Amino acid sequence: MKVLVVTAMYPKPGNPAFGSFVSTQVESLRQSGVEVELLVLSGKMRKLIYPKGVIQLRRRLADRSIDLVHAHYGYVGMVARTQWQLPVVVTFHGDDLMGTIGPQGQRRHFSRLVGRASQALANRVDAVIVQNRQMASLIPKANAHIIPHEIDFDVFQHTPKGQARTILGLDPSRKYLLFAANPTIPVKRYPLAQAVAEHLGREDSGIELLVVHTETQPRLALYMSACDALVFPSYQEGSPNVVKQAMACNLPIVATDVGDIREVIGGTAGCYVCDPTVEAFAHSVRQILQTCERTQGRDDVQQFDTPIIARRVIDLYESVLSKKNRLDRASGMSVGPPSRKFNAESRCSARKQYDDCG
Repeated sequence: MKVLVVTAMYPKPGNPAFGSFVSTQVESLRQSGVEVELLVLSGKMRKLIYPKGVIQLRRRLADRSIDLVHAHYGYVGMVARTQWQLPVVVTFHGDDLMGTIGPQGQRRHFSRLVGRASQALANRVDAVIVQNRQMASLIPKANAHIIPHEIDFDVFQHTPKGQARTILGLDPSRKYLLFAANPTIPVKRYPLAQAVAEHLGREDSGIELLVVHTETQPRLALYMSACDALVFPSYQEGSPNVVKQAMACNLPIVATDVGDIREVIGGTAGCYVCDPTVEAFAHSVRQILQTCERTQGRDDVQQFDTPIIARRVIDLYESVLSKKNRLDRASGMSVGPPSRKFNAESRCSARKQYDDCG
């Protein structure tokens, strides 16, 4: 099986965190035996990368060995669907389907139109991957598959706090709260995190908020080991990777009830789902700082391990290709040579990984 992954977000030297969740999935699929080609839409003028992407896509599809196109985000899915020779799978990540959030928590008017366009797109592609039940409710059930992004457990694991702080040059005596998102993105609600830190700082001058959003994945894992709590006050989410990664590092978490957060952290002692107020967040953070204990979060997110999620994505690919082949045979079209299929050896390898982790 050969898959062309198309995305407008992918890590680059100046911003290694940009689209890291896409690169993690690409690598996990490759390790599970799928041949993956990558098309990253990029350019100085972001609005022009999509029409340019249509041309780039057609050039790539001149290679007849590609079996399926997997697009990440709605706009990229629209690019992918400009062709009909190959099946298309689209992963929606959140605001591309639900709408973009403004500074006061309101959905921007234009993004509502984008959301409707994404819903229309979902009816015209072969399968859709979404991050949570709320997103799935917005598109036809038969076409929606809830497959959150995976965690690289080799990268995200707990390092002793003192060791992590030494590596990062952090004060061993301070109490660090982590805000692991770009503070300029309104949906992440940085002002609330900042207000919580300031409120607690008036009680204890040793409390400090660290803002981390452009670090590599290994460095982010170190910050998660070095800090005392993750503060995650978003207005809206799909299935936020940073929360799952923090769980893998056994970092206590205080978060709003958005996306699948309650499902992910709600049963873990030392993690709190809160109302979006300074008082509620401060109360939960205060409880965490009183004990400074790590959680058992890693045990509670094993279902997001890379081989398990890769297997679920591969199963979806195979289902889509099987349906296409049945339709091709019914119409008298050639279904392509057997060498293009996901071979038995690769399938066995991926299945073994799944079984070992399950």
